[in-house]
Amino acid sequence: MNRLRDLWARLPRDARDSFFLLAVITAVIAPHAEHLPWWSTAITSGVLLWRAVLAARQSPLPSRWWLVAIVVLYCGLTWLSFRTLIGREAGVTLLVMLMALKTMELRARRDAFVVFFLGFFLVLTQFLYSQALLMAVWSLVALWGLLAAVVLAQMPSTELQGLPSIGVAARRAASTTALGLPVMVLLFVLFPRIAPLWGVPTESIGKTGLSNQLEFGAMNEIANDDSIALRLKFNGPVPTPDQRYLRGPVLTRFDGKTWRAPDARNAVNWLRGRDDLTTRGPALRYEMTLEPLRIPVLPVLEMAPGTVGTEWAVSELTFTRGPELQWLAPRPITERLRFEAVAHTDWQAGARRTRLQLAPDADLPPASNPRSLTWATQLAAQPQFRNLEPGPRAQALAAALLAHIQQADFTYTLTPGRYGVNSPHLIDEFWFDRRLGFCEHFASAFVVLMRAMDVPARIVTGFQGWDAEPQDGYYVVRNANAHAWAEYWVEGTGWVRSDPTAAVAPNRVVQGLALRPEPGVLGQLNPTLWRALRQGWETVNNRWQQLVLNYSRQNQFDLLKQLGFSQPDWTALGQALAGVILAGALAGAGWIRWSSQPHDAWSRQRARIQRLLLRAGVTVAAHEGPAAWARALRQQHGQKAEPAAQWLEQLERARYARDTQPPRWAAFRQAARMLRA
Repeated sequence: MNRLRDLWARLPRDARDSFFLLAVITAVIAPHAEHLPWWSTAITSGVLLWRAVLAARQSPLPSRWWLVAIVVLYCGLTWLSFRTLIGREAGVTLLVMLMALKTMELRARRDAFVVFFLGFFLVLTQFLYSQALLMAVWSLVALWGLLAAVVLAQMPSTELQGLPSIGVAARRAASTTALGLPVMVLLFVLFPRIAPLWGVPTESIGKTGLSNQLEFGAMNEIANDDSIALRLKFNGPVPTPDQRYLRGPVLTRFDGKTWRAPDARNAVNWLRGRDDLTTRGPALRYEMTLEPLRIPVLPVLEMAPGTVGTEWAVSELTFTRGPELQWLAPRPITERLRFEAVAHTDWQAGARRTRLQLAPDADLPPASNPRSLTWATQLAAQPQFRNLEPGPRAQALAAALLAHIQQADFTYTLTPGRYGVNSPHLIDEFWFDRRLGFCEHFASAFVVLMRAMDVPARIVTGFQGWDAEPQDGYYVVRNANAHAWAEYWVEGTGWVRSDPTAAVAPNRVVQGLALRPEPGVLGQLNPTLWRALRQGWETVNNRWQQLVLNYSRQNQFDLLKQLGFSQPDWTALGQALAGVILAGALAGAGWIRWSSQPHDAWSRQRARIQRLLLRAGVTVAAHEGPAAWARALRQQHGQKAEPAAQWLEQLERARYARDTQPPRWAAFRQAARMLRA
């Protein structure tokens, strides 16, 4: 460590400044690496490393022809990757390139300022991809580094006589940042939230989770994603574990391997204007904070009231009630949403559907899973089912399937292996041969067998359950809580939920346990510490989301009410902001006035003495001391000024001699008053 410090100290001032600037540029660009093409990260890293080698060797900068060649190559690769040179992704890619290449032109101070301005802009563009707490902290650190580099560029080379000046620049940048924080907070609180300035940044990173299609055996990937999908806060009693179903995409079309959502446009035309949902009992009210799921469906607790075609405005999105009772968005949800909702645990839907409307829910691919279809046909032909009415028959067949799952040696596991390697009939392989799987396998087999027995059925995906302990009053639903269950149609009743996973793994549903991957090293060594650390971080992150990211126009109006505005609106918000700006301007003027005055005791006393001498007709120079003032008094007033002159000489001795008491101020005031008389 000491050797590195010595090497750093021996570097020339220009080399140290260059290395510091390159480190700051790396910190600014680093968050963009996961959004940039791999070749962009590679070229940018190569250019920065090249510049570091030149700074270490004190070599001259390359000619402009090299830079032109890199620019042409970079622009060509950008065009091939994005088919454009404008837009968010292409624009950020080119900005990163320009910032890296500009370090090869640091021949004058103005070149450094171009790098600084590009850096400030790139810090802002980070929030186009993520607004997480860690990103905000990282951006603040990068901003601090950029300000320190700006201060460093303004400091002359001889200021510290060769001593390291980066620490001084960093401290000055920190003080400047601290002075700007109150202004930033005030603007955040009072600056009007006007679209599209707010709502543009989105989370663009795809995550494992729900989708509008479900491939047989693919949902086990969700077990590796323990991140938070949404948070719930209840205004009243918390639903029981068997009622904790959050309805997401509904899948009806099956090709033998993949389940897909129905054609929503045609289905809505079938049922438009029909009241297909009836809710009973007390309403369950709650607040939800939804993370970006990148699916065009809003997962909410069953069952949110609303007929088919009903619209529900949430933030800037308008959701439409689909025929499968899910809430459809016009585009994938790529931003964080916070809203209040209502659910009814006692509901009935689909009782009025006709056989024509139920046809997609009874369709099976031809020549697929022949053993399962034969088994289902034989089960339905048994005497105890043959003579039943359609409604009771459907319920009895569903109960028989669940009983078979319980009695047979089915195993619930997250690692069942890959299906379809030796046979294209996936349901046959699961139901008869291996009998290993998780929620998706059991729900798929249940729906296929119910359809084989001429009972309409479909798969519903979403979330089931949440963490046992709330965090900061919010129940946490993770992507690992993703679940698939089944619904079958009963004549006269409508759709009935059936969760075949509960038959083989009741803890998954009854206790709402999430899919859990194998714990990491820390989780294996100390699971309690790992859970405590994770919950603590998630609580802090939730506070950040609720207080900062979810701070909206309505929060501003609520604040105005607390400040005394009877009818908060845009005008009142502008008045409040103008008042704050005026108060800040007055405070700034007062601080400038105060800072221009002397504040130490000797400076204040000196100014008072000079004023009293001026009133006595004695003019003294600002650079003179008390002894010179005493001589000027004697020259002006003679013997009459002797008491005041002796007082000033005593003051001189008290300032520069040890163990000397300063004279009493009242004595000088009395002597000066006698002179004026």
